[in-house]
Amino acid sequence: MDTSDHIANHIADHILVVDDDAEIRNLLGEYLRKNGYRATAVADGKAMWTALARGKVDLIVLDLMLPGEDGLTLCRKLRAQSDTPADTPVIMLTARGEETDRIVGLEMGADDYLAKPFSPRELLARIKSVLRRTRSLPQNLRPDEARAIAFAGWRLDTIARHLVSAEGVVTSLSGAEYQLLRIFLSHPNNVLTRDQLMVLSRGRESEPFDRTIDLQVSRLRHRLGDDSSDPQIIKTVRGEGYVFAVPVQVER
Repeated sequence: MDTSDHIANHIADHILVVDDDAEIRNLLGEYLRKNGYRATAVADGKAMWTALARGKVDLIVLDLMLPGEDGLTLCRKLRAQSDTPADTPVIMLTARGEETDRIVGLEMGADDYLAKPFSPRELLARIKSVLRRTRSLPQNLRPDEARAIAFAGWRLDTIARHLVSAEGVVTSLSGAEYQLLRIFLSHPNNVLTRDQLMVLSRGRESEPFDRTIDLQVSRLRHRLGDDSSDPQIIKTVRGEGYVFAVPVQVER
């Protein structure tokens, strides 16, 4: 694919970079624009909300350490918002490669993480991967085939991408949570290994000691009110992986 094709495919994608380091903002803003993306770079949470209010953002690159509210707080608030797209994918930048930072970031709803220092090229690869997987759906559950999916008293609205309880209470999902749930719903009663889930949801195999899938499953169970000590919806199969253990009904 030549440069013009690449730019044509990505010109509509708007990336919001939130980092208090002016050098990083300038570097990433310029690099993303050169690679065909629209890019907005801001220094803090207040400016992030302003940018989100101005127009559609396809992905947020969010620094963990920020003045005022930090990246974790901002990510948690983003996922809880009703007036902004709660499923906007987030790549968290951490100043350290410590596992604790990565785990907490994923628990707060980040879709991926990248430890500083990093190369713009590596970040670009992560952006492409996250956008690709948040937009891809299992082949047998395309939006035109499944308007909603019912299971265990829940109804997943595939248009609005949120859950509705039996009482009519709406629960927002992050992009990663929605993607993982769709994978489970497309493979009910099938044991899926962590590697299979990683490939299906993140487009890559898991690394040794990578707890990403376990954390995402834990978070999804929490959303579903599925007791982690005795789960009934997403069950753990010891030594193998996970199984979605309740009947699924597709509404077309």
